[in-house]
Amino acid sequence: MSEVIAVPEGFMRDPKGNLVAVSNIKPIDLLRDELVGKLSGLATKQQSQMRAFKTSMLDELETFVSLSADEYQIKLGGKKGNITLINFDSTQKIQIAVNEQIQFDERLQVAKQLVDECIHAWSDGANDRIRTLVEHAFQVDKEGQVSTARILSLRKLDMEDERWDRAMQAIADSIQVTDSKSYIRFYNRRHTDDAWQAISLDIAAL
Repeated sequence: MSEVIAVPEGFMRDPKGNLVAVSNIKPIDLLRDELVGKLSGLATKQQSQMRAFKTSMLDELETFVSLSADEYQIKLGGKKGNITLINFDSTQKIQIAVNEQIQFDERLQVAKQLVDECIHAWSDGANDRIRTLVEHAFQVDKEGQVSTARILSLRKLDMEDERWDRAMQAIADSIQVTDSKSYIRFYNRRHTDDAWQAISLDIAAL
């Protein structure tokens, strides 16, 4: 890691890293630099407050869900996601969702081999369509990654073949959860027959 050199008083660093005397910088450029720095600092502070807000809301919701589960003498483990809570008159709603990022380990190649064997063995007229479907599912992108959605869609197919079943089990076993992120969304409406309106917390959507 390169050492950060302090900027001497009366100078500013340009995009190339060169020191430029403040006296040689146009007043409008100085004002622009000051404005961007000020507003970016406020945005960073707001981001920190939003992060704390999200954490606080999720903690409160998790406490409530656990309290509700206590009525049935059970303890819920893990992240409590994919939950919808609605107030008594059904005019306010909160949704919690957990989005898991998954990847496949080496067993995906085992699944591909078994699927190829199935296609080779089948002799009905659907071979070409099935082969196209499978090849599309296992196709990789520029980064060499397969589409999670397309791979998982194969598991919905019932081919009545023991090798296919083993291939689908290999896919299931190959799934590795690499990251998990919780989302919380708020909605309200005036009357119960109105459509839900999202309470946007995205500054770009306000």
